[in-house]
Amino acid sequence: MRIGVIGATGTIGSRVVTEALGRGHQVMAFSRDATRIKEHRKDITWKSIDVLDADAVSAAIPGLDVLISGFQPGNAAEDIADTVARSIADPTVYVTAARALLKALESHPRTRLIVIGGAGSLEIEPGVVRADSDELLHEALDAIGLPREYAAAVRGHRDALNVLRTSNRLWTYFSPAEDISPGERTGRFRVGGDQPVLDADGRSRISAEDAAIALLDEAELPRFVQRRFTVGY
Repeated sequence: MRIGVIGATGTIGSRVVTEALGRGHQVMAFSRDATRIKEHRKDITWKSIDVLDADAVSAAIPGLDVLISGFQPGNAAEDIADTVARSIADPTVYVTAARALLKALESHPRTRLIVIGGAGSLEIEPGVVRADSDELLHEALDAIGLPREYAAAVRGHRDALNVLRTSNRLWTYFSPAEDISPGERTGRFRVGGDQPVLDADGRSRISAEDAAIALLDEAELPRFVQRRFTVGY
């Protein structure tokens, strides 16, 4: 397959690239400034892209079977504090990106889109979404050490999902586990829909490496077209 990855230098995006190459796919890796990339692996091409520019995205993706977007403002892999600050300053950026991606796909209707979003829009109880409650959001943000102001960004991710839900394009939304970080590639995890997948201790967690497996599984064998999915141990 020909797979595009937006945010290909990010924590999840870089692992998606590695997973895709390991499975024998051709990868088009997108970054804000691809001229900085020193790449020696085969079957990968780097391109610069502005995700918020629908025309630029449309011009960059001809021939792709799947476009996986791990867009974040700033570079979270190198400076998480800057990404957090940018997300708080303009939480509408996630909606802007979602609309730009959908607009770009109007001229590429066969290209599937997988958006890596947030966990805050998952239902922690039937009908109860953390992103809809200040109290629940602040509790979660305190637990993972993010400022409470980041609640605006969590809601930005939720709003982006709602934009996708109004589209007839071939989109999929991926909500990672609440606790996602670099770790081990085990290949052993469970897949869920609109509710978080919890481990024996009641935690929602996944390694970035296993998240990449789940994303490539969905790219190769789509199960969640026009739907959201999540994973966890």
